[in-house]
Amino acid sequence: MVFILLGTGIFFSFRLRFPQIRRLKDAFLITFGDFKFGEKANKEGMSSWQSLVTAIAGQVGTGNIAGPATAIMAGGPGAVFWIWLSAFLGMGTIFSEATAAQKYKTTLSDGTVTGGPAYYIRAAFTGKFGKVLAGAFSIFLIIGFGMAAAMVQGNTIADAINNSFGIPPLITGIVVAILLFAVVQGGITRIASTITKIVPIMAIFYTVCGLCILAINFSSIPEAFAMIFKAAFSPRAIGGGFTGIAVRQAMQYGIARGLFSNESGMGSTPHAHAVAKVKHPCDQGLAAMMSVVIDSFIILTISCVLILATGSYQSGAEGIGVIQGAYQSVFGHMGSILITITIFFFCFSTIIAAYFYGGQNFKKLFGVRSVPAYIVLILFFVLFGSIATVSLVWAICDTFNGLMVFANLIGLYGINGVIVKLWKEYEEGGTDLDTTLNTIKKKRAAKKSGAV
Repeated sequence: MVFILLGTGIFFSFRLRFPQIRRLKDAFLITFGDFKFGEKANKEGMSSWQSLVTAIAGQVGTGNIAGPATAIMAGGPGAVFWIWLSAFLGMGTIFSEATAAQKYKTTLSDGTVTGGPAYYIRAAFTGKFGKVLAGAFSIFLIIGFGMAAAMVQGNTIADAINNSFGIPPLITGIVVAILLFAVVQGGITRIASTITKIVPIMAIFYTVCGLCILAINFSSIPEAFAMIFKAAFSPRAIGGGFTGIAVRQAMQYGIARGLFSNESGMGSTPHAHAVAKVKHPCDQGLAAMMSVVIDSFIILTISCVLILATGSYQSGAEGIGVIQGAYQSVFGHMGSILITITIFFFCFSTIIAAYFYGGQNFKKLFGVRSVPAYIVLILFFVLFGSIATVSLVWAICDTFNGLMVFANLIGLYGINGVIVKLWKEYEEGGTDLDTTLNTIKKKRAAKKSGAV
């Protein structure tokens, strides 16, 4: 599975001539050059910025806290290098997913714009096979990313709050369910409004806390990076607790953590990018690449480096406990509280994104009038997850996420020629890209001069 995803990243990166290198500056400008706070989403979709933030809400979760620790403990510091490499190649895949989702988005009977892998799978294979595969993807996502993920995230929140504050899990589950209902019953408008407030706050909060820890351990940062690059190709060379680790393990755990963190190729984020209101599909493809930058190259990297710089990987703890140890080394007992706050924001935003993705597929299968039933279903799973033992649910998530990947990648490969053609026209024609960039540059220049 991991190497299929990696191979897809290599395939699309070469087919598109590495947009993550040649057009990274343009992607940054399209994403951050003209976004505005306070924009309202509607049935016609969201702004490009709101769609990107919704995608990040699904990507950035507890995996960004526990994931790096798991990768480093199992694959050594060299796993971080392979996280970066997989993220770099994954940018080619996620560009393709977002572009395809934009190309094949559609409008439902209630006027709501929707899209995602189920729609471009159907476009790739117009016969019975396409219909069955698209329907199967929708079912896989609803179960694996909607219901099961809601249980897991609800359980993680309840467990963290119980450990830090002693609040019973059921009480936490009820509160989370009420908060979720308050958001989702407002439809796409309230979902976009809430996520664009939560995600920047949680990302900045975690980044600032991480940078504070790194600042105090500044002298250890060069050694941490040296360990990463040295262990990437020779884990045994750095000694310590990593002498039994081979390069294959560093690659395996690093690549897996990188790909599953930014979700490139999984088929989840295209649901957010499909509803962006942009002039050309490739506009959102470029914006989508920035989600990998934020998720993997900023947030995930901070987690990895502070684990190595503080030496918390030597504590004997596992998962979230390793990051918790790094926080406690600087903030004391307050470190546990800061991690709990982070977990709440990360998990709650992921639940919202999971609801949104699952809802688009639920409507595709059962019609627009099925939304109230879907809301009740998700609220139940959040509440039940807060008090349940979720080891089996994790297995269900992994199984159905794997099935999602296969269905999604079959669809992507089926329309890879369309994606390449769109990108070629976008670049060589120049009109769409130049118009977008020039408009943004003019607005920024006008603001600086005081004209706006």
